[in-house]
Amino acid sequence: MTRRPVPLRGKFISVEGGEGAGKSTQCFLLADHLRERGLDVVITREPGGTPGAQAIRELVVSGDGDRWDPVSEALLMYAARRDHVTRLIEPALAAGSWVICDRFSDSTMAYQGYTKALGRDWVETLDALVLGGFRPDLTLLLDIDASTGLGRAAARGGPDRFEKLGLDFHSALRNAFLDIAHKEPDRIAVIQADQTIQEITRDIIEALSQRLFARDQAL
Repeated sequence: MTRRPVPLRGKFISVEGGEGAGKSTQCFLLADHLRERGLDVVITREPGGTPGAQAIRELVVSGDGDRWDPVSEALLMYAARRDHVTRLIEPALAAGSWVICDRFSDSTMAYQGYTKALGRDWVETLDALVLGGFRPDLTLLLDIDASTGLGRAAARGGPDRFEKLGLDFHSALRNAFLDIAHKEPDRIAVIQADQTIQEITRDIIEALSQRLFARDQAL
């Protein structure tokens, strides 16, 4: 009996950054680039991506900024993330697809761990319990000044509960993302997001070529 070849495992790319950094746009442009290379691509987002995670998203992103305390908020995020990984992300990777996710665990670390003061150790412990070390192969951090990002976010429609938290919060959030990137430079590539869409895409493709494709060719 002829055995079917086992597909090569896909790669998992997360796209992170503050509000208005252009994450969703760049996710779709990156997916187009990967498909041009002949790869199967799945685009998803957090919180969300599965029916269960989407139901939790409605709880998390709506209402007043203080609707949840930081512990409750982090637990909700990881409940959604667990469902997302087990039902969508991991099966897609196992089938050979590349997965691009608009936000992942670095957002919880930045929002709840740093800016809402739960601490790195607390979030790292929760992450280990829920995901068991599952991490993106590459994270693209779109870095932008907080006031510029909030201005872009305001232009696209009514603010969600995170956008309502104000400039001081989002400035601290930017610093949190940059510190996370500083601590994990092998996984996280910082992309300047105050450029044109085309320039941001160029830098993303360059990071992808250096960090994933070149690495695979070297193996």
